[in-house]
Amino acid sequence: MEFKDRVVVITGASSGIGRATAHAFAGRGARVVLAARSADQLEEVERECADLGARALAVPTDVGSYPEVEELAARAEREFGGFDAWINDAGVLLIGRIDEVPPEDFTRVVQTNLLGTAYGARVALAHFRRRRRGTLINIASIVAGVGQIYSAAYVASKWGVRGLSEALRMEVKDEPGIHVCTVMPAAIDTPIFQHAANYTGHDIQAMAPVYPPAQVAEAIVRLMHHPRAEVTVGDAGRLLQAARSLLPQAVTTRLVGTFQERGMLAPRPEGPHPGNLYDPSGSTAAVHGGWQGQVASGATADTMLRLLGLGMAGLGTVCLVAALARRPWQGHAR
Repeated sequence: MEFKDRVVVITGASSGIGRATAHAFAGRGARVVLAARSADQLEEVERECADLGARALAVPTDVGSYPEVEELAARAEREFGGFDAWINDAGVLLIGRIDEVPPEDFTRVVQTNLLGTAYGARVALAHFRRRRRGTLINIASIVAGVGQIYSAAYVASKWGVRGLSEALRMEVKDEPGIHVCTVMPAAIDTPIFQHAANYTGHDIQAMAPVYPPAQVAEAIVRLMHHPRAEVTVGDAGRLLQAARSLLPQAVTTRLVGTFQERGMLAPRPEGPHPGNLYDPSGSTAAVHGGWQGQVASGATADTMLRLLGLGMAGLGTVCLVAALARRPWQGHAR
């Protein structure tokens, strides 16, 4: 897939999925507009994209500020004459019980993850309506459909992103050239857990199985050619979605919550801190978080997924037996 003469705006481009996505589009010839809070890190990503043969523009932006998002869109128009795709990837994470995290930290997560996505969507769709074409891609999460313990602000914001995307698809139904897509990744090997605000008293880690950021980036690239309303990245995420739909809520709440707690909290103690909620990640920003090498091969997650699979299979058997029992018996005609 080639994207010569295409312009793609990417928020959250200094780290993780956003940075991997910038590389994916740059490697295919697209011009990329890079947005994040850290000017230094954006300049580094700009050089990486140039090394891949693409023209890149770094625009330091806090997506929680609407004027800054407006300026991001204006810079893309001034430098490149407009843009063909806008990818809302910027996001932050807060870990802790809701009654133990500072309320201002909760607000900051929603401001960045949900309002930042809404601000980006507003300027992008206004631009696309003028051009009668364009693709808006909002990065939600698997937790946009499945809860995650100690992550109330993040979960609420990502469910909001998913609902926002669905509402926006209705708003552009009269514009066949405009597409709104939602991407829901499972656990991805990015630095988000290292950057997270943490009030649990424990060091936190990614929960296996962990998937590479490039897998999400490739899913995003494919949406440019074949837009879809929603895409889940990672088989574990698809299984969790199915489990929540098929199993009793009490079962998934207890089972998934227990394994999330065991998988997320490391035994090492850690004092409370706001992570990168208010300041850029700095030199720790990178594509990968190193979790695929540090997290155990996934014994805890494999156990959880097997139990969920067995539960779903058992429920399916029960439903089949019940359905057969309800069918009226018919004897052979004489």
